[in-house]
Amino acid sequence: MDFSFNDEQQMLLDSTRRFIAERYDFEHRNHVRATADGWSRDVWKQFGELGLLAINIPEADGGIGAGSVGTMLVSNAMGEGLLLEPFLSSAVLATHAIVQLGSAQQRGDWLPALATGESIAVLAHDEASTRFDVMHIETQAVRSGDGWRITGRKSLVYHAPAANLLLVSARVDKEIGLFAVPTDAAGVTLLPRTTVDEQRAADIVLDNVAAAASARLGEDVREALQVVLDQGLAALCAEAFGAMDRILAATIEYSRSRVQFGVPIGSFQALQHRMAEMLMHLEQARSMSYLATLRCTDTDPVARRTALSAAKVLMGQAARYIGQQAVQLHGGMGMTDELEVSHYFKRLLAFELRCGTTDEHLAVYHQQIR
Repeated sequence: MDFSFNDEQQMLLDSTRRFIAERYDFEHRNHVRATADGWSRDVWKQFGELGLLAINIPEADGGIGAGSVGTMLVSNAMGEGLLLEPFLSSAVLATHAIVQLGSAQQRGDWLPALATGESIAVLAHDEASTRFDVMHIETQAVRSGDGWRITGRKSLVYHAPAANLLLVSARVDKEIGLFAVPTDAAGVTLLPRTTVDEQRAADIVLDNVAAAASARLGEDVREALQVVLDQGLAALCAEAFGAMDRILAATIEYSRSRVQFGVPIGSFQALQHRMAEMLMHLEQARSMSYLATLRCTDTDPVARRTALSAAKVLMGQAARYIGQQAVQLHGGMGMTDELEVSHYFKRLLAFELRCGTTDEHLAVYHQQIR
């Protein structure tokens, strides 16, 4: 199969990598990480100027419409740079949800501001008991006059503190609805968290929050919401591959410069074997990321979920192996905050746990192929 990219796709990848290399090196990332917000509004605005926030917005709505492959390439670069900005949360998940479920009026109201970076939206779906069933949520939306009242709690919503718009999933009788709720609406409380990979998130408490009738996106959103979540998972896999690629490159470089017994440690055959194993895991992860990208929009839900769970399992295994080996081959300094390897390791650890663990996706995969 031909995995080469066309000229436009390659240009998108190269320009994103070049921007990150010039504007978002490890020292700059540490500065951003130490700020109160934990992410850079200036960088986010520049992403908008580059068109990166519009890649999932169709051309008919004023976007680029780069599709799943374009999202994969940008996510690769984001993973390589360990970016802390809400690209996956806003430019992928929330944008896809609005594109697929929003009315013409809603798309016109929200997408232009998302494309420029003026507005940030996040999908508030996960709850303490949620796994892979989009119906398994306890947040309730009940009619109140011409609008709605929403009550419930969402767990560990990435980049919610940065957002001004929440897309909240809630049970409406026997259906699932999606509602646009401003972050500063009365009854909305954010409980900030910092994740293991140093990104900002929050638990969200919704206490009888009022929402207008126009705040609802679509009707019963179960199938469309699952597609959105699968597209987000494919982008997350692409981001993780970028991190794996970079941590392996850093390990190989270190093995060439670290001298022990008068020779570089990279000349030791035992360590060469371990790095060769890391490379094998990396190439398998690359293939599975491509698979997730190609299948995340499959109209057959069973085939789509099977492929994405398979990708998450094998990439989760690769992330653990590559991350652990990289730290071990760096010795004690591999876990120091001053070395970028430790930050890649934490990003890969978070990847294995996010959107379902390796074991959980393995169980889903076995269930699907029976």
